[in-house]
Parts: sequence; structure tokens; C-alpha cells
Amino acid sequence: MKQFLLRIAGISLSIMASSVLAAPISPASYDTLNGNTGTYHYWDDTYTGIGSKTTDGSALSGGKGDLTNGMIATDNWFVTEAPNNNTGPYVGWLDINPTIKFHFASGTSIDTITIYVDDADGAGGVSLPSAVTFSNGVTSTSFLIAEQSGANPKSFTFSGLGLLGDFVDVTFTRNNSWVFVSEVAFDGGNGNNVPEPGTLLLLGFGLIAAASRRYCRM
Repeated sequence: MKQFLLRIAGISLSIMASSVLAAPISPASYDTLNGNTGTYHYWDDTYTGIGSKTTDGSALSGGKGDLTNGMIATDNWFVTEAPNNNTGPYVGWLDINPTIKFHFASGTSIDTITIYVDDADGAGGVSLPSAVTFSNGVTSTSFLIAEQSGANPKSFTFSGLGLLGDFVDVTFTRNNSWVFVSEVAFDGGNGNNVPEPGTLLLLGFGLIAAASRRYCRM
């Protein structure tokens, strides 16, 4: 009897633990200004929505592309955007602080956002952004980005955001002439369409109680 109840308790607690793990979220679409041209083209080459993806600064809307396709740059812009590969993973904006509006299902909870950016240490005017701001139209939170050692792509993860709604604006503040972004990833943490831990714990105790009654009747 005791071993049986312990086994059920272990199962219920395992359900609770696995259910509150991070939950990656894919945006339905995003709106942005297309990238610009410098030595090469830094356009959103795979964008699927409305707007010209081969025109500098064109308004793109209703689709997805380089910023959410899972292709994270592992080299600097001057390697990945070389002349025979103008369709590299970066989108690059010149002399502006770009805002990308990511659209989600209504009531989506965003706990964590990770950005993947180039840090060419000033080569060609490309550096880390100096800051990033996240907003859902109600709450807006800005984070300063400190200079990092090494001239290579970097990623930064921001947690505990608690952004609830159907969109998140991500704004990059320039530190140099260019901002280069290869990916933006979202995570719901334990707040995205996941039962509350208390509910799961009660479920576990309910299973134990039911099993106990059944065992006693045997």
C-alpha cells in the first residue's frame, strides 16, 4: 500500500515539475522595417508577409522571416553576408533604433525573451546595441547592454518580464551606426497556458486519495 501511494505521489510531482518548465512560443507574425544596404544587403530575405523584402527600409507586415526562422548567426556580418551569400541570417538597420512588433495569440504570457545580435566590435560600424526595450502597450521595460569582451555574435536573455497580451514590441537602441539581429526568441516560462502548480498538486493528492479508497475496498 505504502509503496503504491508513493509511486502515485512521485508521478503527480513529476507531472507538476515537467509542466512548469519553460515553454517556447512562436510568434504568429511580426512587423518591422526592412534592413538596409551597406557593403552588402542586410534585408529580411525570408520574410513571408506584405512589403518589399528587397527594398531598404520597406514596411514589412503580416509575416515572419529571418528574425524567427531559427537560423542563429555564429559569425560576424562580414562573414555571413559575404557577396556570394547576401541572404545571410542577419537583418541590419542603419542609423535608426528599429522596433519589431511581434504578434501572438490573445492572452499570451511572455516571461523570457532572448536576442541574438552581432558584436563586430565596431567593424563596419557594427556593435552591440546599447539597450533593448520590451513593451506590450501597458508595461515597458528597458535593459542596458554592457559592452562584452570578444568580437563575436552575442546572445542576451531577459527573464521575469511578465508581458501579457497579443503583441510585444522589441526596440533596439543603437550604440554605433548599425544594429544587426539574427534571431529573437520568446518563452512563456511557467505562465503560458500551463496549469498552476497548486492545481497540479491538488490533482496529485486527489489521485492519491482515490487510489487509497480503491485500495481499501480491495
